[in-house]
Amino acid sequence: MLALRGTMSKKSRLVIEITGAAGMLLLWWLITDLLKLLPSSILPSPLATVKSFKELYLENGLVGNAAYSIKLNLLGLGEATLLAIPLGLVIGLVPVLRHFSERYLTAIRFLPLTAVVGLFIAWFGIETNMKVQFLAVSIFLFLLPEVINKVDNVETVYIQVATTLGASRWQIIKSVYIPVVLARSYDSIRVLAALSWTYIVVAELVNAYGGGVGVLIFLCYRRSRIDKVFALLLTIIVIGYVQDKILIFLDKFIFPHKYVKKE
Repeated sequence: MLALRGTMSKKSRLVIEITGAAGMLLLWWLITDLLKLLPSSILPSPLATVKSFKELYLENGLVGNAAYSIKLNLLGLGEATLLAIPLGLVIGLVPVLRHFSERYLTAIRFLPLTAVVGLFIAWFGIETNMKVQFLAVSIFLFLLPEVINKVDNVETVYIQVATTLGASRWQIIKSVYIPVVLARSYDSIRVLAALSWTYIVVAELVNAYGGGVGVLIFLCYRRSRIDKVFALLLTIIVIGYVQDKILIFLDKFIFPHKYVKKE
């Protein structure tokens, strides 16, 4: 159980996970309700947070706003993926394109995108399309270098085997590079799907009338409803957790070889 990189049975992991969750809730309750170490304006109690869900659902359209945020997430992530995967493959495989763009791609990742929201407003307006494009670019700038790196990390032995079997250049790209890069880039897509929620909140604030969980959080802050803020943060965590589980399921379905246990 305490071995470095040790393994545990599913039953043991489940018991520890439940114990950890219960321990965190107990600590939260002790701090806020029993010992009252922090005022509710800083940290609301678990009960107050749970109760606020009813008001969020009935009066603030929690379901509709959450659905809108999920829509932005999926559209932005999908657009970024469809652009970054093929472009990253081409740049990674063609040396001229690699050396032409590598320094620029490395440098542009340091650009604070939240500081250039005004440019996206000028280009796309303030409606949903602007938010999707902002989110797509935010993900694209991080995903593209990852795809290029995955091209570099394709093992030479795979290429040598394909060459020995008489594969042409296009067959090597189709049978070796594309499957390997897709399978390994999927892990980066999962990570960026979680990171994108940060940018979603920023994008939604551009036009509060458009809705979204980010808008609700901002409005609840302004009204000093910290209990609702915590409830909304928990909502994002739950959505992200479910989304990640779905992505893992799809990963196992599309790339089953990644989960084959090595002897």
